[in-house]
Amino acid sequence: MSDWRRASGERKTMVGRLPGSSAVVQIEYDGFLSSVDELIRPPETGEYVAPGFVDLQVNGFAGVDYNDPSSSAEQIAASVQTMFTTGVTRFFPTIITGSEERMSGALRNLTKAKREFAQNGIPEAEALEAFHVEGPHISLDDGPRGAHSREHVRPPNFDEFQRWQEAADGNIRLVTISPEWDEAPDYIGRLVRSGVVASIGHTKATGGQIAAAVSAGASMSTHLGNAAHPTLPKINNYIWQQLAEDRLAAGFIADGIHIPEPFFRSAVRAKGVERSVLVTDAVMPAMCEPGPYRLGQIDVELRSNGSVVMPGTTRLAGSALRMDHAIGNTVRMCQISLRDALTMATTNAARAGRIAGRQRGLSTGEKADVVKFRWDESASRLTVLETVVSGSKVYGI
Repeated sequence: MSDWRRASGERKTMVGRLPGSSAVVQIEYDGFLSSVDELIRPPETGEYVAPGFVDLQVNGFAGVDYNDPSSSAEQIAASVQTMFTTGVTRFFPTIITGSEERMSGALRNLTKAKREFAQNGIPEAEALEAFHVEGPHISLDDGPRGAHSREHVRPPNFDEFQRWQEAADGNIRLVTISPEWDEAPDYIGRLVRSGVVASIGHTKATGGQIAAAVSAGASMSTHLGNAAHPTLPKINNYIWQQLAEDRLAAGFIADGIHIPEPFFRSAVRAKGVERSVLVTDAVMPAMCEPGPYRLGQIDVELRSNGSVVMPGTTRLAGSALRMDHAIGNTVRMCQISLRDALTMATTNAARAGRIAGRQRGLSTGEKADVVKFRWDESASRLTVLETVVSGSKVYGI
């Protein structure tokens, strides 16, 4: 526990409606939630309260690339402060396929920034909850590989993982891997035994390979429905096989670009809200103006429709999605309640990412990560008013 969370011992309060209920509650908190009580004579309010949003897949944000080892701590902090305006209180900076030197360098740089934030007693240290390594043990095929560099795709090697984890000072919590590699089941088992979540993604794996990965301990699917071949067998493929596996939670990019509305709605119905997780897969141009950008060693273009593509193509290279928009999009696209969409962006994500103190929602003893917001039901639009991270107000209108 960081000292800044208990420095004053001051108890604070927040009042708001609970989504999906007529109840208005008063939340009392310091670094943790000390009480959540329904008010008998509540004030009239159109303001809601919910647990802070959690994003397990953020490659970069607000002009800062987390995969760039030269990104400064000041730049990373500024990007996190912008993320706070969207209601995100904890996230996993995500490092994608590259040379071992570059990946380790990026992990080392993020670890240095997180350590500096903690030493300075600022909540950005808590916001960088843990790290997600997406690749390089993914499919070589075009389509499943996505925008990842084919040159740097390679088989699973646990010794390499241990070198990453050393560079990250133990902060790696999630690894995306394709089960198509012969080494995958053993690698996944060793990841899980070391306390790391193994997620299936960027894959052309067979049903048998997916089953073996799950038996070895894989518990999630990374941005299901994306990073796939453009043409698949219609009723026997790696997307259906992951949808049907109840032991896998599934991440979804709810920007209306990565997956079409009918698929998203059907996938959430098949998987169940309780096993569905919202992620942004945001990259550096998120919350920036449309135009050309450089992500690591590749050029991309942020278009006016919000898509991030390889120049001159429709090939996606991450997203410009923000989590507050993802929640509204999910309500509209999946025709579900605001409460369910919030669950996908909060407690479900915390459980999938093994985030302690964030898995029981607004309950006494949980970390005081809270968002106050307005909700425009007619437009499915969520407007963040205030964001609190472990009891510290980090954003407010």
